[in-house]
Amino acid sequence: MNWTLALPEILLAVTGLVLLLAGVIPKRDTTFPVTMGTLGALLVTAVLAMATPDGSAFNGQFVSDGFARFAKVLILLGAATGLMLALDWNQKQGIARFEFPILVLFSTVGMMVMVSASDLITLYMGLELLSLSLYVLGSFDRDNERSAEAGLKYFVLGALASGLYLYGASLTYGFAGSTNFSAIGSAVSGGEGVSLGVLVGMTFVTAALAFKISAVPFHMWTPDVYEGAPTPVTAFFASAPKVAAVSLLVRVLADPFADLAAQWQGVIWLASLGSMLLGSFAAIRQQNIKRLMAYSSIGHVGYALMGLAVATDVGLRAVMLYMAIYLVMNAGVFAVLVSMRRQGRSLERVEDLAGLGRTDPTMAIAMVVFMFSMAGIPPLAGFFSKLYIFLAAVQEGFWVLAVVGVLTSVVGAYYYLRIIKVMYFDTSAGALDPRSASVSLVLVGAGLFNVLFFLFPAPIVAAAGAAVAALAG
Repeated sequence: MNWTLALPEILLAVTGLVLLLAGVIPKRDTTFPVTMGTLGALLVTAVLAMATPDGSAFNGQFVSDGFARFAKVLILLGAATGLMLALDWNQKQGIARFEFPILVLFSTVGMMVMVSASDLITLYMGLELLSLSLYVLGSFDRDNERSAEAGLKYFVLGALASGLYLYGASLTYGFAGSTNFSAIGSAVSGGEGVSLGVLVGMTFVTAALAFKISAVPFHMWTPDVYEGAPTPVTAFFASAPKVAAVSLLVRVLADPFADLAAQWQGVIWLASLGSMLLGSFAAIRQQNIKRLMAYSSIGHVGYALMGLAVATDVGLRAVMLYMAIYLVMNAGVFAVLVSMRRQGRSLERVEDLAGLGRTDPTMAIAMVVFMFSMAGIPPLAGFFSKLYIFLAAVQEGFWVLAVVGVLTSVVGAYYYLRIIKVMYFDTSAGALDPRSASVSLVLVGAGLFNVLFFLFPAPIVAAAGAAVAALAG
């Protein structure tokens, strides 16, 4: 059975159960020690995940390879960042409870199972463990109507996506004769032609996964959930789960359905085009910065899907590199958003950043770096993420996507630059409250990564290439 390949997931799950008991049994507040325990568990799990050898476990339902390891490290980094941003914010907001890090931990287990899944059933188990944890996290500020509404909306639409996935998986099983990825791949690569039932099943599975990454036309939940959820939860939503879902979509389409690329390329092409257009233009008029970041994330998913639509190793490498850079860019932006408190009150509107360049020059400069990187301005990391995507599209003749990508990047630059204009040229609304050490650490780390990436791009580019090579080989 070779269960040791799943040791990182097993360790994290067992640690979650232990920390749950540690949070319940004592009479005193255990939020901080449980959070520290969770961060320690994430670090140990990352080391274990990188050391896990290649192989297959649980009768072919779970796989360990370079692709899974790359995605897992990103997921663990995103989860740790979300916890660090929540540490001080939850305390000040009055929602500091030990259940928060536990939910983040179990959602991380779900994500890790997802990216190592080599069977539709295993995939569903990981997907539901992630989703159920995220529903609760979205409504974690239970006395806040907007948070409760965000959790409910996410739950209702997430249940619909789960139904789509199960219907697609059942069709695939019925017509391909198996839920195992390799068996499905063998069935669809046969010389007698592909059954229409398999194609319909693949379509439903793809639609369900497109919901998880908030790609158009399955994006409708994103702005409301991002705006209503507590800010650290929004930061978490926009990072680790996004990376996990994109990685999963890449694995599903490039592994069992690889021989059906001619059928799914058009669907991904349309989703990429729609996501880039809607994400860029819908964000222009947004005044709530969390809602703006929701539409921005839809646009960035569109860029990532461009690489998937190309359906070559170069394109898939660009997708994984894009998600790695996006994860860090996004963490930096939300470190600024979490710091937006004045006189103990949390702020969310663009104008609340007015005068930040004079009242907190360090954070303003960091925000400038993140906004320029999001817009794809050289020589910041965000420029290189888009460059690799556009090059892959141009090499394979996807000129429409590449041109639309460049034009929507220009549109996106408008609302990113508007934030910079507000920080430096609008009348100050007053200094923000001092930020915590954990938020400053995320801010500095993400800022240095974005500024220095052009000097040392090789390790991450090589890691992304090795991950895709493992998937293809």
